[in-house]
Amino acid sequence: MKKNFGKKTILAPLPVLIVATYDENGTPDAMNAAWGGQCSAHHVALNLSIGHKTTKNLLQKRAFTLSIANLDNLMLSDYFGLVSGHKANKIEVASVHVSKSTFVDAPVIEEYPLTLECKVISMEERFGEMYVVGEVLNMQADESILDDMGRVDFDKLKPLSFDSSARTYRVLGETVGTAFKDGEKLL
Repeated sequence: MKKNFGKKTILAPLPVLIVATYDENGTPDAMNAAWGGQCSAHHVALNLSIGHKTTKNLLQKRAFTLSIANLDNLMLSDYFGLVSGHKANKIEVASVHVSKSTFVDAPVIEEYPLTLECKVISMEERFGEMYVVGEVLNMQADESILDDMGRVDFDKLKPLSFDSSARTYRVLGETVGTAFKDGEKLL
């Protein structure tokens, strides 16, 4: 028997995304964003609080990097979501290494093995939040997370997802099927 919960949204997996931007002075900042993901072949979407420093930076710079949080960076990734960029220089406090993207005016946090470099296509206030769409201009991946064919290997990456029901992080699990193949049995 199913139970009704009212107005509640639980979707999985929710990737743990680290959004990195520069402010008006060129100071790098990063935040942990759970409300985001891929919205087309070359675009990502984020839903951010209007009051975030990152939102202000996006309005000014129109560029960001999006790193995929992974098991090796769980503590760092959680920190980026605990502290406001208005109150602390999170990059400095966390002692992470940052380089400037060659594709957009945004920082790349070297500790993350998978990063998308994005330019802002649109920003629109919706439901009291800022809805951001970015075009991915480049994806960079550390060789340590690539398979023998040069593709990103999720078993090596160990990406985190946010469990909004339990307020925990989970690691993406095992391969259980082949997309666009297994359903052919029903054709």
